[in-house]
Amino acid sequence: MLTSLAPRGPGESPHWERLAAWLREQVPVDGVDGVWVFRVLRRDQREFGTAVLSRIDGDRRRIYTATYVAQVKGKQRGSFEPHLDEVGSGPLEALQELLALVPVRADDEEPPTPVDVALWFPPVPIGAAADDA
Repeated sequence: MLTSLAPRGPGESPHWERLAAWLREQVPVDGVDGVWVFRVLRRDQREFGTAVLSRIDGDRRRIYTATYVAQVKGKQRGSFEPHLDEVGSGPLEALQELLALVPVRADDEEPPTPVDVALWFPPVPIGAAADDA
């Protein structure tokens, strides 16, 4: 699939798509019930992205920060380094309290923007997994 290099909206770009694909390998995304993204930062020849994920795990809610550093210019152009940290967990109803645990980026004056979970983690059609086997 070809994607435009121009950003389309919060959480929509080839680098966000790459982070979402990597996250599908790191955590069970079927329980993800919230995604928020901070404004992308560009410094020197790199782009920095930070997302916050909320995931339901049984009777608990887990909050993660997922980050990436993408080299956008220079000899290392195309390199991509993702990272994931669990920053908190608690009862299901404690979403706002848990989101408050997310470290605030020093460069940000605005809160992260919510992104439709299905944009990053589309539902798998029934029978699709069986067809892949």
